[in-house]
Amino acid sequence: MERRFIVRGLLVGAIGGILAFVFARIFAEPQIRAAIDYESGRDAAQALLDKAAGITPEAAEPDLFSRTVQANVGIGAGVIVFGAAMGGLYAVAYLLACGRTGNLRPRTLALLVALGGFLGFYLIPFVKYPADPPAIGHEETIRARGGLYLLMVGFSIAFLVLAVWLGQKLRPRFGNWNATLLAGLACVVALGIVMFALPSFGHLSANVHEYGRHATETPPPLRNPQGGIVYPGFPADVLFSFRLYSVAAQAIMWAAIGLCFAPMAERLLARTAGEPRSAEAPATA
Repeated sequence: MERRFIVRGLLVGAIGGILAFVFARIFAEPQIRAAIDYESGRDAAQALLDKAAGITPEAAEPDLFSRTVQANVGIGAGVIVFGAAMGGLYAVAYLLACGRTGNLRPRTLALLVALGGFLGFYLIPFVKYPADPPAIGHEETIRARGGLYLLMVGFSIAFLVLAVWLGQKLRPRFGNWNATLLAGLACVVALGIVMFALPSFGHLSANVHEYGRHATETPPPLRNPQGGIVYPGFPADVLFSFRLYSVAAQAIMWAAIGLCFAPMAERLLARTAGEPRSAEAPATA
């Protein structure tokens, strides 16, 4: 039975990835294009400042893949594979949750597990470390940013699981509604403490050295030695739109996973429950 669930989880995850890619290709890709154009313009302005200061500019490295390939094949394959992987993990989480979360219907449980996946893998970490387009971020901080984000994902998933466990423990004493509220409050407090303790991306040493201490890595205006602005800071509307569409794409993927998996899970569980009876029918006839 476990293999059936996981195979279906991979399938619905790939479907969710396809839908998320189509949405991102239509809405998020123009924001990525605008961010890359900003990065190119800023690099050109910085090169002029370096030339005026007598600094030899570094030769730009050629792109291994064209922008067209990156925007279609690269992102598409990445999102679909990511969706399939999330679908597989989702199916495992669903199997672990079966029978451990009270008398929930299979379809209801499927939607709740999908909601937990969206919260744990994306939305909660996004609150602390929101998504940035390619033009934002130093190469020197990639490893640190990746490590901090994965750490936040780990805390998010762990606290969500503990919240479910705590809610089950409190339910006999406080009732289902109050137990859910108390467990949710404990989860929010614990996550708030973790978010407060973890550093912001703008506080990483490479960013502090170049820009000073800020909440994010968003590039501020580029200034000449006299302090005049020669190139504006990163456009706030591009940043907002990119983050909004990133959240929407993830929501679409997880919604597709939950909605597609729900009827499959119900049929599989019904079939599994009926298999022993069908096997025993000849013996009782």
